Amino acid sequence: MATQVQARARSAAVAPGAGIALRFLAVGIGIFFLGMCSSKIAWFTNSDILLQKFQMIFLPKAPPIVRWYLETVCIPGTPLFARLVPLGELAAGLALILGFWTRMTATVAFLMVLNFHFATSAFWSVDYFRDAQGFPLLGGLLALAIAGSGLPFSVSRA
Repeated sequence: MATQVQARARSAAVAPGAGIALRFLAVGIGIFFLGMCSSKIAWFTNSDILLQKFQMIFLPKAPPIVRWYLETVCIPGTPLFARLVPLGELAAGLALILGFWTRMTATVAFLMVLNFHFATSAFWSVDYFRDAQGFPLLGGLLALAIAGSGLPFSVSRA
């Protein structure tokens, strides 16, 4: 006879079919992050590329709160962010593909994507609702953050 705690633990576990589906989702999102990272490798040696994006692309169309964020956080921190962004995308991509700390990785990646969408003013565009980097990506990461532990074919079971 199972105790109440064991019964709760079993009901909280991901069903086998759902586990495989979430594993495929993690691999797909991991490949996406590796692709995104590949276009930012040059940032490691030249942070001016990111600085130009901030100043020429994002700043002119930014609403006041995003403008404040860009001017006080992003632009002064460009040398740091130019290294952290591709490194974070590389680490998230590899961790999701390998199944290493999937829930933690998905949570951090979710916050990273939210930050990027805020800094680029993506939230304020009607195109955000039909962009695959918007709600589908955030939804997939949220699903992995909630139920991504113990997935099959993962390096770690956490």
